[in-house]
Amino acid sequence: MKQVLVLAASVAMLAACGGRNAEETAPAAAAAPEPAQDAAVVTMIPRDIIFGNPDRTQARISPDGAFVSWLAPKDGVMNVWVAPADDPASPKVITNDSYRGIQQHFWAPNSQFVYFIQDQGGDENFHVYSASIETGEVVDLTPVKEGARATIQAVSSERPDHLVVGINERNPQIFDLYLVDVTTGERELLKENPGYAGWLIDNTLEPRFGVIPTPDGGGNIVDFDGEIFAVIPPEDFLTTNALGFNKSNDAVYMIDSRGRDKAALTVVSLESGDAELLAANDKADISGILTDSRTYEPIAYNADYLKSAWYAIDDEAAGDLEALTAELGGGLSIVATTDDMSKWIIHEDATDRSGAYYIYDRGDRSVTKMLDQRGALADYTLAPMQALEIPSRDGLTLVSYLTLPVGSDSDGDGRPDEPLPMMLWVHGGPWARDTYGYDTVHQWLANRGYAVLSVNYRGSTGFGKEFTRAAIKEFAGKMHDDLIDGVQWAIDEGVADPEKVAIGGGSYGGYATLTGVAFTPETFACGVDIVGPSSLVTLVESFPEYWK
Repeated sequence: MKQVLVLAASVAMLAACGGRNAEETAPAAAAAPEPAQDAAVVTMIPRDIIFGNPDRTQARISPDGAFVSWLAPKDGVMNVWVAPADDPASPKVITNDSYRGIQQHFWAPNSQFVYFIQDQGGDENFHVYSASIETGEVVDLTPVKEGARATIQAVSSERPDHLVVGINERNPQIFDLYLVDVTTGERELLKENPGYAGWLIDNTLEPRFGVIPTPDGGGNIVDFDGEIFAVIPPEDFLTTNALGFNKSNDAVYMIDSRGRDKAALTVVSLESGDAELLAANDKADISGILTDSRTYEPIAYNADYLKSAWYAIDDEAAGDLEALTAELGGGLSIVATTDDMSKWIIHEDATDRSGAYYIYDRGDRSVTKMLDQRGALADYTLAPMQALEIPSRDGLTLVSYLTLPVGSDSDGDGRPDEPLPMMLWVHGGPWARDTYGYDTVHQWLANRGYAVLSVNYRGSTGFGKEFTRAAIKEFAGKMHDDLIDGVQWAIDEGVADPEKVAIGGGSYGGYATLTGVAFTPETFACGVDIVGPSSLVTLVESFPEYWK
């Protein structure tokens, strides 16, 4: 049995598993293989370019179309920047975070404020803040006691000066609803929570339903008299949720797997409870929709099997998507629109270049680049990613992603000229998934001469409820078998050197790493565990109150 190393730092992993570029690693535990790429052709990318703050990211447009915004560093810390839409080269910063950086921002429907959430030192007890576009004044809209957490629950163009926030100050396990006037900061109790795990709030910002978990792992959507609107069985609980109300607030749009394997888009009448099927995909769950902000009707949906793709529901959107896909070659996300739907913000995620944001003008169907996320990457050669289907030993299809070092595949057949040291990089969750696109770990390690494989093991989301439920009671069991099957595929295909395979990841990926080096040490030369739990018992015991 080989000796297996469990390492806390990925740099040490590079040495232990036989990588290149020894100037940034510890002495190797074994002789490194010959470089998998020509160093004269491929230059090592500095880690701060890959992992440091992006130049600009999370581009948005205000609902009235007058402003554009993004996150970018101010004195090395991510903050919100705003510029006139007709003069994006003249931005101003409107927040002043000096510690952790702002991770998300949202436009208020009145286009006068930006909302963002922030915690203190990583405690995850977030507050909701507003920043004025005109003055730059930042206001804590949820000045709750220490240890309490606030969330944004709803905004609506029908009440543009208000938002609904959830706060667990009264009871740390559940969130009461408050209506906040962003122009004054005034807050009033909207609905005290009797025990709901979630809320459905209509377009007038009126709470209409609560979600009650059931002992069997399912849930009921109920009105405030206790009448059941929808029963969600346990097998559908992870793949069914309500998205929002129609224009007249008498029907609810849902992503719904009830009665089917892949979650579809439906609209359910509040009066009759009848559901109408609007869209479905036979390969993957519907993962998102684009809603016309004038009519509140879905006009396109997103599904992600091997690669993310958008599908039109109406003819006008079909023309828009055709124009976008003709102009942009990477995976597309529609991240923001104006209220009149005339302008869209599009994010293009390519595997071998920096992500970029574009403004799409529906009037002439033109596409204009707004910003690159990491402009310095243009000076380097990045490695393309391959989307794969790998069979599991018991007949499942494991959607997986492989990245090879540039120059290692001289005939372009998707397999290296000789087996490489390989990192099996495992996503967290487990109720999450790996996707096709630019991936920092894949690019970093491929640039250093490693093959990198990510496997969507059973329990990963997006591939139907049966695939997700196949993970029940299979932590360290069949879920781990899927990862081993991925490694064996890579060995059989000549991708991986069987003596130099590493496993790594965060959260569940860290748990899988510990499982791998503990129970299958013959497979892995080393492992990198990032915040992975070593005990499921102590993990559950450590959950914050609002998870319960």
